[in-house]
Amino acid sequence: MVIVTLYAFYLFGSMLKFNRTTEVELFTWIDTGYFQVTWGFTFDNAAMIMILLVNFISTLVHFYSLEYMRQDPHIIRFMSYLSFFTFFMLLLVSSNNLLQLFVGWEGVGLCSYLLINFWFTRIQANKSALKALTMNRIGDFAIVVAMSLIFIHFRSLNFSTILNVNLIEWVKTTPFQIFALELDPITMITLALFIGAVGKSAQLGLHTWLPDAMEGPTPVSALIHAATMVTAGVFLIIRCSALFVYSPLTCDIMTFVGITTVVVAGTIGLVQYDIKKIIAYSTCSQLGYTFLGVVCNNLQYHFFI
Repeated sequence: MVIVTLYAFYLFGSMLKFNRTTEVELFTWIDTGYFQVTWGFTFDNAAMIMILLVNFISTLVHFYSLEYMRQDPHIIRFMSYLSFFTFFMLLLVSSNNLLQLFVGWEGVGLCSYLLINFWFTRIQANKSALKALTMNRIGDFAIVVAMSLIFIHFRSLNFSTILNVNLIEWVKTTPFQIFALELDPITMITLALFIGAVGKSAQLGLHTWLPDAMEGPTPVSALIHAATMVTAGVFLIIRCSALFVYSPLTCDIMTFVGITTVVVAGTIGLVQYDIKKIIAYSTCSQLGYTFLGVVCNNLQYHFFI
């Protein structure tokens, strides 16, 4: 982890120096008729910042876990879960297509279940892990719906294609009917992506798993509540911000959910007595501020164009 983190610092410095995006395609993953997906990576500003952040935070948690779990007989299993979590998180933030990102998305959810339920002899840990898994499945279903709609209208899942401004404007003017309703395709796609982000980033409505996730070992709380899993939903919205710019309705809904999360989660945190619960609700509140920041950036860009 130390070696990878140092290399991430080096890549981040190179990005600041040359200010360019690097695309790496390894091989063709799926090739069935019109559906083609490659296994590749994108290293741009958003990806490199998250790669550096994930590696740095995960390295600190690894060091902390060595001391915290020193007396636990299953420390090897615990450290392997941490490493798997880091791997899937890095896969999520560096993917060049939505399907590969979804693999990292699901891997992070699986590892969070394993980490929260690490002390599986505790009934409360079992319940908390199942709640986290169930809440995340709601958001995952929305991501699957979004991917289906994106492929129907864009015929691709690559970010280089679906984030093309000219193509987005063409799709937005294309009528899409469900039964007797004529809906805006971009609004439907962004709403589905937003619901997925709400589940992963614990916004109001799907936030109840985050305080209960504190039943896992303390390093798990540090990893999940730091700049890793709970920021995956925010990263998804940032990655697909070109789509959200063309959907003012989704931005309005995001604003309402963000403000409500800030107020409600912050208020609940004020009356908690467990320090872990206070940190959890504070995290929910700060994530609400993050959603508001993303919305303000999208609205500013929409006003500019």
